Order: sequence, then structure tokens, then C-alpha cells
Amino acid sequence: MSLTTSPQHGPVSDDSSTETTSAIERSVDLLFNENFPPLGKYDAGDFSLTRQNVSPAGSLPRPVQNNDMVQVAMATSGRSDSAISVRSLPSESTFSARSAFSLHSPDDEEEQLPLVFLNEPTTKLYCQICHMVYKDPVITTCGHTFCRKCVLTADSCSVDHMKLNPVVSNIAVAEQIAELIIHCKYGCCPVPGGPPGLLQVDPGRCPTTIKLGQRRDHESTCSYRPVQCPNNPDCPPLVQMDLEAHLQECKHVKCPYSNCEFVGNDETMTTHLSVCRFEGVKDFLRRSEERSAELHAVLAQREHELAFLRSTLGRLAESLEQVEKRVETRLDVMHENQSKLSEDLMEFRRDTTVLSDEISHINARLNMGVLGSYDPQQIFKCKGTFVGHQGPVWCLCVHLAGDLLFSGSSDKTIKVWDTCTTYKCQRTLDGHDGIVLALCIQGAQLFSGSADYTIIVWDISTLQKVNSIRAHSNPVCTLVAANNLLFSGSLKTIRVWNIDGSELKLKKELTELNHWVRALVTSQNKLYSGSYQTIKIWDIRSLECVHVLETSGGSVYSIAVTNHHIICGTYENVIHVWELQRKERVRTLTGHVGTVYALAVVAMPDQTKVFSASYDRSLRVWSMDNMICTQTLLRHQGSVTALAVSRGRLFSGAVDSTVKVWTS
Repeated sequence: MSLTTSPQHGPVSDDSSTETTSAIERSVDLLFNENFPPLGKYDAGDFSLTRQNVSPAGSLPRPVQNNDMVQVAMATSGRSDSAISVRSLPSESTFSARSAFSLHSPDDEEEQLPLVFLNEPTTKLYCQICHMVYKDPVITTCGHTFCRKCVLTADSCSVDHMKLNPVVSNIAVAEQIAELIIHCKYGCCPVPGGPPGLLQVDPGRCPTTIKLGQRRDHESTCSYRPVQCPNNPDCPPLVQMDLEAHLQECKHVKCPYSNCEFVGNDETMTTHLSVCRFEGVKDFLRRSEERSAELHAVLAQREHELAFLRSTLGRLAESLEQVEKRVETRLDVMHENQSKLSEDLMEFRRDTTVLSDEISHINARLNMGVLGSYDPQQIFKCKGTFVGHQGPVWCLCVHLAGDLLFSGSSDKTIKVWDTCTTYKCQRTLDGHDGIVLALCIQGAQLFSGSADYTIIVWDISTLQKVNSIRAHSNPVCTLVAANNLLFSGSLKTIRVWNIDGSELKLKKELTELNHWVRALVTSQNKLYSGSYQTIKIWDIRSLECVHVLETSGGSVYSIAVTNHHIICGTYENVIHVWELQRKERVRTLTGHVGTVYALAVVAMPDQTKVFSASYDRSLRVWSMDNMICTQTLLRHQGSVTALAVSRGRLFSGAVDSTVKVWTS
């Protein structure tokens, strides 16, 4: 009997009568309507037309392992003949070669695996915070290596007690740990009667030893890996090697048609499929599933397109809102700038009025002969630039006897410049291991202080180092010498040194200072020190504090003393002036827009000028007769950090690595 294919109902007989054909159609319709919902109300995955055969190497769900609290024990008391025991400890992540480089996946982070080492790891691979083998080792800002979790949870380094911040993964240590040999976790079991988490090698289980970095490659395919029967979760626990034999005997094999409730083994399933009522309409069901899958795919595509359109609409709305905000912000800025320009214009007019009044006053004094030879048009100009340092210049010092200028820099060197004949660098002095922050001269010796905590003594005649001492436990910020004594300033302390030839002997330490001592000046047997919003005046002979000046504007960065005034520059851009005898503040000079790093005084018979250097890249010239700025010098390309005066010339050092020479 030949067969043809009916578009609606599959194969039918050419020889069958119309009545027989109609009966078959009614039977199929009735069977479909009783057992299946209308098309579109069920998922294409509800019907399966192939048997659920699972190969032994197939991907099966792994049971949850109770290994979330296992880590290597530092001690070796529980060690067996062939393995190091492990002890339970909460941990953030399991070590692997990937986790060592911070490339692990979320699954690696969640799964915690036991570690049973074949041989005891070297103590260099143990973290000094948790005392366990490193997990995801990282190098911190202090230079030590710890577990990433320990760095994130510990308060400070266990070695030098510095604050911990991870910098970079320690790849070298991670690779060493990845090379450690361990036992497969499916070859270990709990120690009978031992504490929770203490494991030992089980001779009856997996005997494989592997590198720690390769454990997942092995354990994911290990024949001793626990698996679950895909037919029924109530089947007894299995290992991978027994799964195939179990599937042949399993009595929980379900019919491949989800609406059929038959359950049996392989033999009975074969018999059942020959009589299953769903087997005869499998072609129709297959086509129905395919059509349903197509409809679901089209629906998913439409939903995806709708989500994309919604996302695009949302982004357009956000962009429109951002544009509106930018327009509003710019309008606000324009209004603010307009108001500021109006205020600046009014201030400029006031300043012009004040300046006109000052010029009139000066002219009146000139006409009366009060100012003598004072020239109101005296202007300082840049005459040259010393170039040679490879980093910012932080300090300057002048040796008048030899017309030598010394400059200290971030490049850890001191350069010696001829300021009289050749105007070139005569020598570069090397000796410090840190930034050179301070210079001063006493007699024929140069003293230099550095961020390496040391003071070096140099012979000026030979330009050779003759002594070096570790002066402080913090950087040496400033130096000054007087009465055969050297004073050095650092964090909350000033140390006083007796100068005995090239030797420095500690005489006394001055404390009770509230912050870094960045400024020291001596004048008329008095030492002036600047720290946070405070200037302390010390008697050099008794080394006792005799007066305290309270100031404002943050830390004091610079101090200068004239015949009549005490002057200091502060972190907050201002210069305060006190009357020397009464110790009363008489004026606050403004104009700089950055920290005032340095001050220098030029005293003349008929007037006194003060030079100030600032973070704002400018120098200002101040007349102490009327407390006004007479000139602003702008030639440096970086913050001006140091000043020195010699023979009517001004030297300025800056972050642009240059030293400039100014004359009038």
C-alpha cells in the first residue's frame, strides 16, 4: 500500500475510504483538543520528540558542595603522610591562576574549594595578616604583599603599620602559588573525629595530584566528581564514572512526551513508546512545536525592538534634559560673570582712585624732600636664567664671599652657580637620596636638608661632602644657622645642633609645635619659627619660647624680619605684618592668589622692600613704608618656591626647574 502526505495530518493511505479518513481526523482532533491547549498558550519546550538520553561526558548540574569555608592551615599538626591538612576559615574567593591575576569569573568568586597540599608551602607564600596561603595577592602602597581581601578589611600593614591600599596584583607570587601541587578535592575526606574543615587524603577516592592553577580543568572532568541522576533527584548520589551504568538501570526514566505520565526503565520505555498515544502524532506535534517556536521568536524580536525603541526614547529624553540643564547653567554663568565683571569694574575704579591718591601723596612728599633720593619708577627686570636642574627648585642660598649661588632641587642634587664672572654651573653636588628642601651657610660650610631625613655638611672651598647625619624621622623642611648653632625644622619639632667643625652634635629639641615647621629665621638673638597659624619666637641663648603670635590663613610657609616688622606668608595666599617691638598685627597684604612660599628683604638707607614668591607663578615687590605692592614680576612658568638676595640682585627658583636673576 503506497502512502502520500497530507498537509494537515501526515501520512494517509491512498486505498482508504473517505469515511475511514474522516474517522482518523476526528480521532486526532479529539486527542489534540483533550491534551493540548490552543496554539500560543503553551511553550514550544513543553513537548519533546526525542528521548532524554544523557551521555556520561554530558554537562550535568553539579550538586552544591559544602566547601564554602575552607582554607589552608598555617600549622602542620594535622598533616598526613601525603598531604597537608586544611582548616576552615571564611574567605572571599578561591585561589586559581585566573584569580591571581584578577581575571576570575563570578562563579570562581562564589565557589569555595578545599586546598590539600602535597607538600607544605614555603612560609614566604603565607599572608602575614590572615596567616594563610595568599589568595589573590596584591602589592600595597607600603611595598608589602597581602591577600586582596586582607588589604580591603585590615586597618593597617602588619609590618610597618601604614595604611593599606592595593596598587597592583603580585603576578610573581600568584604564579608560584599556581605551581603548588595539591590533591584533587574529590580525593579528600574529613578527618574522623577532627575539627570541622580538617581534611585528609582518602585512598579510595581520586588519587590525582595537580597544580593549583589547573585544578578546575581536572576537577570539572574528574571521574570521581559527584553528579545527580538527570531522571530523578531522589536517586542515590553518584560519581561521574558510575553515571552511565546507572542510567541503564534507572527506574525513573520518563516518557519524552511531557503530558505522558509513564515512568520506567530503558526496556519498559522501548515497549511503552510502541503503544504511547502521542507517538502516532509526533509529526504533527513536531510541526506544531516548530510553528510555536517561530511565533515565539517573532514575538521576542518584536519585544526586543520595542525595548530598543523605549531605550532610544529614554536616551533622547535624557539628552534633552541635559541640554536644558547645560543651557540653564550657561545662562547662570553668564549672569554670574556679568555680576562679577560689574563688581570688578567697581573695584578697579576704587583701586584707581586709591592709586591716584597714593601717587599724589608721593609727589607731595617728593616736593617736600621727605623721600630724599627715592625713585618711584624703580623697576625690577629679569636679567637672566640659570638652567640645568631636572626637577623643581625648592631652595636657594647665597655665599657672599665667593659670589656663589646654591640651588636645591627635586632631582636630589645641589648646583653651584657663579653669579659674578661666568654665570655658569660650577659644580653639581650629589649625596642626597631625596628632594633637597633646605640650604643654609655658616662660615665656610654649606648645610643641606632633604626629604631623606638627613643633613649633609659641605666644605664650600672644596665643594666636597665632609659629613652626613640622619637628623629627623621626617623630611628636613628648613634650616637656619646663627651663633655657631644650626636649627632644623621638621614635623612638630625643631632640633638645635652645635656646629663643631664638620661635626653636628644635638644640643636640644624644641617641641610643642602643632604642625610642620616650614619656616625658620634668626634675627637679633631671636629664632622665629612658623607652623600652623602660629609664629613662635625663641631666645637663641636660653632656647626658650618667649612669645607666640597667633595668625590666620593656614600654615605659615615663609617668614621675614625687618628692622621694624615681622612678616609671614601663609597657605591661604595672604601676607601678615606685625610691628616688631609691640608684637601687634598692623596690616594684612593681599594680592597673591596662591600660597606664599618665600619672602626676602632688601633694606636700603631710605626704604625697605619685601619680595614675595607664590604658587600663582608671580613675584611681588612690596614697599614697607606704605604697605603697598609696587610691582608684579611674571616670568616663571611654574610656582615660585624660593628667593635669595645678594648685592642688590634677587634670585628666584621655581617649579619650572629654573633660577631667574632680577635687578633694578
